[in-house]
Amino acid sequence: MSVREIPMYINGQPVPSQSQEWRDVINPATQEVVARVPFCTADEVERAISNAKEAFKEWRKVPLGKRMRIMLKLQALIRDNTAELAALITEEHGKTLPDAEGEVGRGLEVVEHACSITSLQLGELAENAANEVDVYTMHQPLGVGAGITAFNFPIMLPCFMFPLAIATGNTFVLKPSEQDPSSTMRLVELAHEAGIPPGVLNVVHGGPDVANQIADHQDIKALSFIGSTHVGSLLYNRAAAAGKRMQAMMGAKNHCVVMPDANRSQAINNLLGSAFGAAGQRCMANSVVVLVGEAREWLSDIVEAARAMKVGPGTQLDADLGPLVSPAARDRVLRLIDAGEKEGAKLMVDGRNVQVDGYPNGNFVGPTLFSDVTADMTIYREEIFGPVLCVVSVETLDEAIEFINANPNGNGTSIFTNSGWIARRFETDIDVGQIGINVPIPVPVAYFSFTGSRASKLGDLGPNGKQAIAFWTQTKTVTARWFEPENVSSGINSTISLG
Repeated sequence: MSVREIPMYINGQPVPSQSQEWRDVINPATQEVVARVPFCTADEVERAISNAKEAFKEWRKVPLGKRMRIMLKLQALIRDNTAELAALITEEHGKTLPDAEGEVGRGLEVVEHACSITSLQLGELAENAANEVDVYTMHQPLGVGAGITAFNFPIMLPCFMFPLAIATGNTFVLKPSEQDPSSTMRLVELAHEAGIPPGVLNVVHGGPDVANQIADHQDIKALSFIGSTHVGSLLYNRAAAAGKRMQAMMGAKNHCVVMPDANRSQAINNLLGSAFGAAGQRCMANSVVVLVGEAREWLSDIVEAARAMKVGPGTQLDADLGPLVSPAARDRVLRLIDAGEKEGAKLMVDGRNVQVDGYPNGNFVGPTLFSDVTADMTIYREEIFGPVLCVVSVETLDEAIEFINANPNGNGTSIFTNSGWIARRFETDIDVGQIGINVPIPVPVAYFSFTGSRASKLGDLGPNGKQAIAFWTQTKTVTARWFEPENVSSGINSTISLG
């Protein structure tokens, strides 16, 4: 059986790469090779950027209403093709079909937000700021934008980037993850079917060399990155050296605080869904639970519920979690579990030897739970990015807040409580960008900006919401005064009527 080759997308058309370096795209449940993706050459990346630069000359002049109508068509196409997009995600990433459909829905929210571009990109006017002087602002596109995405959300993360960048009048070069590119490519096809003109949205593939070329390139004016802290920090420095603006959403170690007054069953169910959904491969997964006071007595219930979760291929509708994306990812998670045992954490649920009938080669790791975890342990210090939950016990809310604020990362955190006073105290004192109150995965709706703090974010402006509009545009401020013509009957003023 022939294996499909993933093309580039340049000037509105799929274009085969001439690269000599290719990577297999693997179904993580079976190890079957389902596609091959190129690592594009420097000339091919240059071609994509140049094409986007040329397309910008006309796209920036396209009326807001026309851009809005394209986004309206795109959101309808994504909605109509949700099942196909989800199946592609599951085939190459491994997450369950319901989880994949949920991802498509979160990406769709951003496109729906971009449909409001006719109001989002409005400027401001101060009439008579001085005597017969008006001051107003315009939010104009920057030029060529670019996006580099991680593997864990191959639809949602591109939607965090190119719809608003394009809707504001920029052109775009996207480098999706080489591990699961097919759903992203189908999304790009739908974008062109919706009416995005040739050259406005181009796609290249590759690894660090391609990412570095994008970060260094003088014709790229703004770069959005979502991925690991190490890669994000390197790219941020390169982008800064090249004089471009950048947003880098990076690593995380998210905590879920459980207070003794919380709804017990709801808190446990939500906690486990957050920790183990998508096999823990979410930057917003709550991978640490902090049990406060009498909530420490809930540990046995949490353990029992974790043991009851079902592991299977993403196509198995009753599976709670699927495989990890690659053998390398599985091996890394297993090494970290081993390290947790050696460093003295108590292994309450062990997912290392899980077996899935009919899928002997899958990258499966079952739900794994450690108690007695301390801040100096490797399993706490490192982002595991797998189905491993660390349990920390403290006496008071103050201790929980202090413990979380001492972590280098500040991506997301949640608290489960029935006390409004406790919730308000938590949201005020915690130094984390995104907070959930009785919500396990605090990713905000698309018309609010995705945020973060400390080592989880570089750059002042995040994706989505008002911050994304500011990121993808430059503000021009005009101070204008018009004098009455001296002679309205001659020259350039001869057509002016003062009525």
